[in-house]
Amino acid sequence: MSFFSFGQSADIDVVLNDAETRKKAEHKTEDGKKDKYFLFYDGETVSGKVNVTLKNPGKRLEHQGIKIEFVGQIELYYDRGNHHEFVSLVKDLARPGEITQSQTFDFEFTHVEKPYESYTGQNVKLRLVITLNDVCYKVDIVVHTLSTYPELNSSIKMEVGIEDCLHIEFEYNKSKYHLKDVIVGKIYFLLVRIKIKHMEIDIIKRETTGTGPSVYHENDTIAKYEIMDGAPVRGESIPIRLFLAGYDLTPTMRDINKKFSVRYYLNLVLIDEEERRYFKQQEITLWRKGDVVRKSMSHQAAIASQRFEGSAASQSALEQAAKEESG
Repeated sequence: MSFFSFGQSADIDVVLNDAETRKKAEHKTEDGKKDKYFLFYDGETVSGKVNVTLKNPGKRLEHQGIKIEFVGQIELYYDRGNHHEFVSLVKDLARPGEITQSQTFDFEFTHVEKPYESYTGQNVKLRLVITLNDVCYKVDIVVHTLSTYPELNSSIKMEVGIEDCLHIEFEYNKSKYHLKDVIVGKIYFLLVRIKIKHMEIDIIKRETTGTGPSVYHENDTIAKYEIMDGAPVRGESIPIRLFLAGYDLTPTMRDINKKFSVRYYLNLVLIDEEERRYFKQQEITLWRKGDVVRKSMSHQAAIASQRFEGSAASQSALEQAAKEESG
């Protein structure tokens, strides 16, 4: 790539020091495609080399200085060109002067704070980028934010009812799930006097951007899971087991730099024979599992899940599992 602030006299290459061994992660671009980028975590050092290769050896190259930046920025698509920076670090590699031969410059940003996960949505993009001389050379990276097992992770129990027509209860084994988790639950039909022909659970992603009067909401149905195709009867219990690993999910993001949020909901949908639709929505929290997980908490969560699956509709068993899981 030509380094245009140098005219057409030099090629520039930015190489990370651990490029051969550092893991890459897929990340969605604005056009919906997925590319692979170097993966970093909060607190990791970002270091490498800037190689300036002269196209005409022996000729002097004047420049106005060389600097490299590590930038984290949020761009709202309805306000393009106005980047909101939450990280901005600068290293001066060379003062204004001349280059008489090809040179390599080392750079290092030590223990860089990277508080937010990379994200590309319908109305907003959060990116972290290494920039050389402002706009001439950019290297995008991907940041993942990691969590450990939540201290409190209670089960969810809710009711859906239409007076004298329908009364069902649905339960999920917990309210917080990591991105490779399994949603386990049950649906109980206590009263059925309307003819239900179809039931499903949808995972809805809601992206919220802006503040005050300029708030935009975008809902995206990430998954549809058919629970039942046919009419249920009173007293029937239907199990739910939804694997999250196969879907394009991100961690829940709340009020990121006061610019945007991403939340997830489980949406229970019932359709009767007259094509009327009934909904019940419940927010869940998604998180990215770190390499180090508290074994004791994971063990208790597994016990709670087993008891949940094996239990009848008794609320006492569910409460006991939730208590054990939360410690």
